[in-house]
Amino acid sequence: MPRILHRPLPWIAAAGLVIVVGIAVVLSRAPGVGGPSSSASASSSGSASGPVAVYGSPGSPTASASTTPTGTASSTPSPTASQTVAAIPTAIPVTAAPTARPTSARPPPTGGTAVLVGAGDISTGGPEEDATAALLAAIPGTVFTAGDNAYNDGSQTDYQHFTASWGRFRNRMRPAPGNHDYHLSLHPYYYTYFGAAAGPANLGYYAYTLGAWRIYSLNSEIVSTAETAWLAQDLAAHPTQCIAAYWHHPRFSSGQHGSDSSVAPLWDALYAARAELMINGHDHDYERFAPQTPAGGGSATGIREIVAGTGGAGLRGFGPAIRNSEVRNGTTNGVLKLTLSPGAYAWRFVPIAGQSFTDSGSGTCH
Repeated sequence: MPRILHRPLPWIAAAGLVIVVGIAVVLSRAPGVGGPSSSASASSSGSASGPVAVYGSPGSPTASASTTPTGTASSTPSPTASQTVAAIPTAIPVTAAPTARPTSARPPPTGGTAVLVGAGDISTGGPEEDATAALLAAIPGTVFTAGDNAYNDGSQTDYQHFTASWGRFRNRMRPAPGNHDYHLSLHPYYYTYFGAAAGPANLGYYAYTLGAWRIYSLNSEIVSTAETAWLAQDLAAHPTQCIAAYWHHPRFSSGQHGSDSSVAPLWDALYAARAELMINGHDHDYERFAPQTPAGGGSATGIREIVAGTGGAGLRGFGPAIRNSEVRNGTTNGVLKLTLSPGAYAWRFVPIAGQSFTDSGSGTCH
């Protein structure tokens, strides 16, 4: 049965109204099983010394990582590959997303190396967003946003701050919406501001090809059966070896908001298509997970999730670390730089000037 809207808007709640959309709500509950397992290499560094995976957060880590400094992130030339946004059919059959991973090999990758760089939880009018914008100025490539682009309500006035910082790179930006972008309306200013770069108006989900990779920007504020069906349809139509996706609410998180099972249908469809990377925001911190299954079990062929809610908004600490969490930091703003190559990827968290925490590693496509 269709599940259309899972988050009440503050402007509706304030009016004391209750809107019932669709016929039934389908919530996916995914218990965590198993332990972390990954063939990717990774390292992280910060002010601490010795084997530690948590920075700026109380408590003991559940996964360790090397603290050997990894140096300064290098600039990579801008990608020359196509970035065509996928067309979304006007009539989409509502079908269940696949839940089992295919065993047949996908076509070999074609296209060159590209850079995708960005973060979520960005513009508050403070100096941190200017500092992360300065990082973008030094890193050529496609810029993503993982939602909550302009605080507090995603209004036209709020976006004035964004324009002065991250908005300078709008000509190479591929955004995603967050809950703050929807504070005032079901048809937020987000779509007016970003125009065609945000995909079809008022949907909030689209796909594009970047180098050898298929990239999905999805809407986790309004998760509908239409979005899930479109995602499964586009994945089937583009059997690329290397797949990445980003949206706002993380499926798994040790942060203050925690794990969000409402986005499980999106995760399930991507897992069935053997996707490699998932990028989120919402929790104002940095957290990297080992590749895992939709149920939270460690798997070398699972999806690696990275929460990067570090674009400029105030940072927060963590609760108890959940399974498969490898690295956590709650004190450093910065951007996540992904170098996407045919058959492989590398990540690096680039901190703002004056901060030392970083995290980097690499992996291969399934």
